[in-house]
Amino acid sequence: MADLAKLVEDLSSLTLMQAAELTKMLEEKWGVSAAAPMAMGMMMPAGGGSAAPVEEVEEQTEFTVILKAVGDKKINVIKEVRALTNLGLKEAKDAVDNMGTLMEAVSKEVAADAKAKLEAAGATVEVK
Repeated sequence: MADLAKLVEDLSSLTLMQAAELTKMLEEKWGVSAAAPMAMGMMMPAGGGSAAPVEEVEEQTEFTVILKAVGDKKINVIKEVRALTNLGLKEAKDAVDNMGTLMEAVSKEVAADAKAKLEAAGATVEVK
């Protein structure tokens, strides 16, 4: 087995161009692709097998607005729910009484706007 301390020292002395070339050579040798620059702390599994592919974390694009509490200004909250959801008066009142999901699969901007307006009306809101 190679002297790991020496290997770390040798890798630390590489220039940026040399590190890029090493990455390319290792990708070809091991049949993998580095989605991001290779981390210096990355270790190969025992037995010399290839590393598991790294999954990229997708940025959330759809949000859910959830009414958690109404507060003491229920009428203002109902009015805001009506304006945000285009529900009728009875449906908006039922939504506020039942609390829970008000909007689903909305953009980040729409969710943030709804949260701000509902909180200004006195409600407690969660965005997921």
